[in-house]
Amino acid sequence: MRDKLETLALVLGFMGLFGTITITALPMWRVSAFIGANLVVMEDLWEGLWMNCWRQANVRMQCKVYDSLLILPSELQAARALMCVSVVLVVIALLITGCGTRRFTCCGDNIRSKNVTLALGGCLYLLSFLTTIIPVSWVDLTVISNFYNPLVHEGRKRELGSALFIGWATGGVLLITGIIILISYSKHRAKDEDPYYTGAALGSLRKPSTEGSAYLKRTPSSAHKHHEYV
Repeated sequence: MRDKLETLALVLGFMGLFGTITITALPMWRVSAFIGANLVVMEDLWEGLWMNCWRQANVRMQCKVYDSLLILPSELQAARALMCVSVVLVVIALLITGCGTRRFTCCGDNIRSKNVTLALGGCLYLLSFLTTIIPVSWVDLTVISNFYNPLVHEGRKRELGSALFIGWATGGVLLITGIIILISYSKHRAKDEDPYYTGAALGSLRKPSTEGSAYLKRTPSSAHKHHEYV
């Protein structure tokens, strides 16, 4: 059962890594907004963490990398930093989790070291979940609040991009991965490290070994036989 949980955690971990890299690279964090049936701006506009893209009617999409980080709003600046941290955390969590599984021999046969390594990998997955869901939720809240704010000019209003939806799904995958790893760790820690939880040890405690011992038959003494006759 533990091998299946560890394999599932590794598969989900690779999915989480692919998701974090995808949403970090996608330019569709904020897209052109529609008010009713009318487009607010006269072109398709995408805004991401590294570049913005635009396309007018009958014109091919063009993208440009930001000239400076300072031209980005505060939520996108924080999102860029946190998403880079998230990618690094998922990579480290994958490596540590792989070393803590039974299929790998990174820690040798030391079960305690494998359990500690596995628990550390699960904690890193939970931390990467936070560094992924925080920037996605922050940008989402800013886009929605600006969209319904009458003080914001219509040309500056945006809608939620597909990168945000992928970010929520990726955050859920990372959260599930961390929970699976920690459940696997908690279920098998006592069984692997404490000999009193093993069936062999319980059997030895209940039934003492008789190997190497000899049965001595009790014989009555001569005095006992004399008392019987009397």
